[in-house]
Amino acid sequence: MSDGAVDIRDEARARAYAVPLDQVNPAQPELFADNQIWPTFERLRREDPVHFTAESDYGPYWSITRYNDIMAVDTNHEVFSSADGIVLASLESKAQAAGRAPRPSFISMDPPKHDVQRKTVSPAVAPANLHRMAPVIRERAGLILDGLPIGEEFDWVDLVSKELTAMTLATLFDFPFEDRRKLTHWSDVMTNAPGFGPVTSWDQKRQEIGECFAAFTDLWNERLNAPPGGDLISMLAHGEATRDMDIHEYHGNVTLLIIGGNDTTRNTISGSVYALNQNPAQYAKLKADPSLITSMVSETIRWQTPLAHMARTATRDFELHGKTIKAGDRVAMWYVSGNRDDEVIANPDSYIIDRERPRQHLSFGFGVHRCVGNRLAELQLTIIWEEMLKRFPDIQVVAEPTRTHSVFVKGYETLPVIIPTRN
Repeated sequence: MSDGAVDIRDEARARAYAVPLDQVNPAQPELFADNQIWPTFERLRREDPVHFTAESDYGPYWSITRYNDIMAVDTNHEVFSSADGIVLASLESKAQAAGRAPRPSFISMDPPKHDVQRKTVSPAVAPANLHRMAPVIRERAGLILDGLPIGEEFDWVDLVSKELTAMTLATLFDFPFEDRRKLTHWSDVMTNAPGFGPVTSWDQKRQEIGECFAAFTDLWNERLNAPPGGDLISMLAHGEATRDMDIHEYHGNVTLLIIGGNDTTRNTISGSVYALNQNPAQYAKLKADPSLITSMVSETIRWQTPLAHMARTATRDFELHGKTIKAGDRVAMWYVSGNRDDEVIANPDSYIIDRERPRQHLSFGFGVHRCVGNRLAELQLTIIWEEMLKRFPDIQVVAEPTRTHSVFVKGYETLPVIIPTRN
């Protein structure tokens, strides 16, 4: 690490500890975009692991920052409900949504309704289907990598991470393959506030999301009038528990599946290239022993934590570490902080690809809402790295990435790289 990087980290720590404890507010997208969030979470884990922020751009909320406390909240769906949404929504976005019908998805439902809807789509990412998809993903990964420029700078996010996940998501939806990058675009529209990402105004955001839902409504009608198929839309259209769902509920599930199938995997693919460049000894270890890819993938998912938090609403008063979370209070489980909790994970700030327990992380959540596509994410990451190591002796990050301006999606807008040569 350069002296400049050390100075920046010291300055971030000084700022984080200078704020009066009762005014600490981790829900600041600028801190994530500048990669300066870490001292804030370090302080909360040490000094106030169940922390209340009274005022923020997201309204009042509690922060849960330690690994075991996050697990306790995440697995207690009776007290901590998903029904009011699973992210901290900004006050501005709530004002824009006022008067519009809500779009619930199964992740923002509690059992038993959650369970039957999740069960309807889970065969698409079950082991048997992943076994069938693996050679298709491998062929596509090879085509993407073989088309990359050698010896000249390009954006890894655009040419690799977005492209592979768009291809996989289009297959899961049986979405027109030539239009697959629309899925990436719509995901970015949904997860970014106007002024960041692809939209500049709330009107543009509404219009583009409306175009997405219109396309998926057409797909629903098409699949409903065709024999049942193995894609996600057909499963929902023909599923006993979902075929009569309200159109807004369907659109909510489309939103969940687009974001869940896109952002997490793509940002971890980019994160793996960045992390290995930041840790050249680990990159050398991987090149010397490609059997470490599996554990490297899990370590990257922990280190990156592609979704920084999930939110819940307390259904009744609940005491945790002497604090009373009241019924109706919003609670943010900061996965990104729990994954750096040194009481549970040894050397959590270090990137170590051969950890003894590499899958010990919070990135997929726990309990009934554990990520339904977690194995597909791991499969895509494993395959792309197997194919990368076959082809390229080195992938060099040549400038700092542009990070996502969000307290939810923890990812990369750009990652400039050069591949000097092929094997």
